[in-house]
Amino acid sequence: MGRLFLVNLEGKIYSCKHCKTQLALCDDIVSKSFHCRHGKAYLFSKVANVTLGPMEDRLMMTGLHTVADIFCVKCGSVVGWTYV
Repeated sequence: MGRLFLVNLEGKIYSCKHCKTQLALCDDIVSKSFHCRHGKAYLFSKVANVTLGPMEDRLMMTGLHTVADIFCVKCGSVVGWTYV
């Protein structure tokens, strides 16, 4: 696999709930009014320490969108999804 390089963020952060890898700064929150299958969700303008899964079309409340799941680079757990 290779060596893992993590981006260190400074300030108030959001992190992976499984391994505590830093993912985003609180200042990068665009909206807290999103909802997903599992409850409340946040929209961030940028994130770090994630990898993208394959693109797929998903039917959402606002219509059909092309999205990709995003995974924590350290533990591989799904931490959300992104518009493609």
